[in-house]
Amino acid sequence: MSHYFITGTDTDAGKTYVTCLLLEALKREGKRAAGFKPFVCGSRDDAIHLANASRHGLTVEEVNPVWFKVPAAPYAAALMENRRFELNDVIAKFYELAQTHDHVLIEGAGGWEVPLNEFSTMADFAQRLALPVIVVVNNKLGCLNHTILTVRNIQARGLTCAGVILNYVQEERDAASISNRMVLEHFLDVPVLAEVMHGETEVEWPL
Repeated sequence: MSHYFITGTDTDAGKTYVTCLLLEALKREGKRAAGFKPFVCGSRDDAIHLANASRHGLTVEEVNPVWFKVPAAPYAAALMENRRFELNDVIAKFYELAQTHDHVLIEGAGGWEVPLNEFSTMADFAQRLALPVIVVVNNKLGCLNHTILTVRNIQARGLTCAGVILNYVQEERDAASISNRMVLEHFLDVPVLAEVMHGETEVEWPL
């Protein structure tokens, strides 16, 4: 059994889209795969997509235990809604899924260091889980800085960065999006696992 934490270079990197592709690939391999998006702020559509892509008909509540209606960072949304949550409870929900699934893909909210509460960020949460991390990159001009900072912080925390997935959010490709893979492979010691094109419906597993 292997589980992964999936983060992104920013909030529009396409984490849910890529995670659903990975879940579908795992299911084609006959694996019991589940998506887990512990924190949602704003629309719950991402959690619904993950529930639909998971095996064995998981409910949205199982996929997404903490939901804030305010579209902000979890820490800010919790303050505005005057609500609290316990990270230990959220981690327990992950272990429940892990007991019944070969693969659980945990999707973060926003970027790597988005604040969860007054003490912790998403990176702290991922560090407690100690899972290998996949970084989804919105492959565009400006992503190199975000990607290199994210990967190096993952490694500095003692975690394994399993690799990077380049996601072409826009249909058009420019000089930056074409050359980003080459530059990342030069500056980072992690693999580029895949390049996902706009509208793509399948990826292969293993990556």
